[in-house]
Amino acid sequence: LPLDLEKIIDISDPVYTFCDVMDHIDLTPYFVDGKGYKTGRPRCDAQKLLKVILFAFMENGISSLRDLEKLCRNDIRYMYLLDEMKAPSFATFGNFIRNELTASIEQIFNDINLYIFEQDNVDLNHTYIDGTKIEANANRYTWVWKKSCITNRDKVFIKVSDLIDEMNGQVLGLYGIKFEKREAYAVEYIEDMLEQYMNVTGLDASTFVSGRGHRKSLYQKQYQKMQEYMERLKAYADHIEICGDKRNSYAKTDHDATFMRVKRDYMGNDQLVPAYNVQAAICDEYIAVIDAKQYASDMECFVPLIEKFHLTYGHYPEYPVADAGYGSYNNYIYCEEHGMKKYMKFTMFEKETKNKKYHNNPYRIVNFRQNEKGELICPNGKRFIYKYDKHVYKNKYGRTEEIYECENCDECPYRSECCKKKEGNRTARLNRELTSMHQEVINNLESIHGALLCMNRSIQSEGTFGIIKWDRAYKRLFRRGLKGVILELTLISCGFNLYKYHNKRKRRALTA
Repeated sequence: LPLDLEKIIDISDPVYTFCDVMDHIDLTPYFVDGKGYKTGRPRCDAQKLLKVILFAFMENGISSLRDLEKLCRNDIRYMYLLDEMKAPSFATFGNFIRNELTASIEQIFNDINLYIFEQDNVDLNHTYIDGTKIEANANRYTWVWKKSCITNRDKVFIKVSDLIDEMNGQVLGLYGIKFEKREAYAVEYIEDMLEQYMNVTGLDASTFVSGRGHRKSLYQKQYQKMQEYMERLKAYADHIEICGDKRNSYAKTDHDATFMRVKRDYMGNDQLVPAYNVQAAICDEYIAVIDAKQYASDMECFVPLIEKFHLTYGHYPEYPVADAGYGSYNNYIYCEEHGMKKYMKFTMFEKETKNKKYHNNPYRIVNFRQNEKGELICPNGKRFIYKYDKHVYKNKYGRTEEIYECENCDECPYRSECCKKKEGNRTARLNRELTSMHQEVINNLESIHGALLCMNRSIQSEGTFGIIKWDRAYKRLFRRGLKGVILELTLISCGFNLYKYHNKRKRRALTA
């Protein structure tokens, strides 16, 4: 008998909230109209497929393609979303996600957020930032280390130079030719050498011998040895190119994954596993921006995340709140340039604010008094003389540190507590600009407003990852490659925001 599914589904079911949101979003620009196809089976309705996928992510956090097919056959809510369309197969869902959603899912996520944020009056000026490392879908034991490749490549350079000496001395000298040695060898240069060597000696690759009972000629031995070195250099060059400038490793089964330390340690020996650094910006418990990066340091992820926030919403958040993993000189200067307040803790924040012994230590250079000339004076009354400026490694804004040296540490009664060196005068480094920034951050976070923001950050940002990773058991990625990972994370974020919006709407209805 025909059934009216709307009468069977409970009035408080999340599917009605989901439909209310999706009905206010125009999805037609994202999908190709299938009416132009004259052959083959008719295409499935792309909008219905998207609704089924997003509702499954809203309900379960993440669903496999076969689970989606099963739900469409057995769950009346999914039948209601399909609206008399035949239940698609798992392959249909897979092709749709791969071919249609990879390029458009982030814009669909933004459209969903714009409607939800408008309905819920979400404050986009207070943004709570956090990151977590999620294991990639890659083999844990097939890795490539960039430093090992560079070391082995340099060893091959030495072997190539030795082989060139042998070629010049034993063979090429007889023909009046000499190959040039270099400190580093490009693959193209070795290819030219091999071609020239073959032309000079009259070698023919078809006459090469191998195996037991055959004796290789000197020409063949040298040629094949150089060819082997060339192949090794090609492999090392490929590995180093895949790693790039900002990474030191990658997984062979997912070249975009980097080996990092994660909280979930299988072997119990603090081993590295292939993973991605997932970053999220949370506003009023909703995920405003989601991103994935290939490097482990959160400090390097702050600027790309905020730039993505600006690209999406057209402005920078006034109060970006983050933990000590994001507080750096580069990020503080970036906040000043774009009108954002400094509410990111720095590395020594907890020790600076809670450890009075450390904070008031008279032997720290920041606690030294100054004389009339502005010179730093140690507890023993000796002057610290300015020596030079030292550039800070990997700094984008030309940050330097001032290096000071005590004029005389001999027979100082405080030497054992003040100076770690057994001989010579104590040296210390100081960056007055960064010290003033740290003090500004302390004043911001120790205010009433700052304390409330810190409390909210721990609830909202860490609570978001707690729901995704533990309540919904999402602890390992399913897709490979950076594009596939961002697609997967964006689908999960869509489902999370829809789930959060339904729960808030339900609580408001109960309160009313």
